[in-house]
Amino acid sequence: MDLFEAMLTRRSARKFTDEPISDEMLEKILRAAMAAANSGNQQPWRFIVIDNPALRDRIAELDIERGGYYKSPQLIVVCGDIGSMKWKMHWLADCAAALQNLLLATHGLGLGAVWQELYPYHKRVAAVRGILGIPETVYPMAVVSIGHPIDVPEPTDRYDPAKVMSNGWIAP
Repeated sequence: MDLFEAMLTRRSARKFTDEPISDEMLEKILRAAMAAANSGNQQPWRFIVIDNPALRDRIAELDIERGGYYKSPQLIVVCGDIGSMKWKMHWLADCAAALQNLLLATHGLGLGAVWQELYPYHKRVAAVRGILGIPETVYPMAVVSIGHPIDVPEPTDRYDPAKVMSNGWIAP
């Protein structure tokens, strides 16, 4: 699968088999995530891989606004560690870039994933911090459910030329 095919066909998978992801695939996914562009090469990302069924279920069942997190064999919590960062306000963009790489790598390996935000929802952040023992200088940004998909929606073309402006803002 080439880069553009991966970007244009990746969709969120919300149903997974019980088959776990191999350690080799997981390492490839995390290597891709850590290859992301980031501000000043600060690399604030931290990844918590959860495959313990009891812990995974505790996080998957968190009472959030739109229901629990999707259940999969593994969860990855993407976090930003601002403790030693010179430019602390950049952690969110840096972790978002790592998250996108993670999703594309997952798709490229024929796996499925869906992410749901934790930050900036303070109740979600506090709940996951408490469950996983995350320190105050580390912000859990998102939970990624990852695994072998049962089904994946068909890709859609989201290109909208009305959202592209040239040489300045043009009000509709």
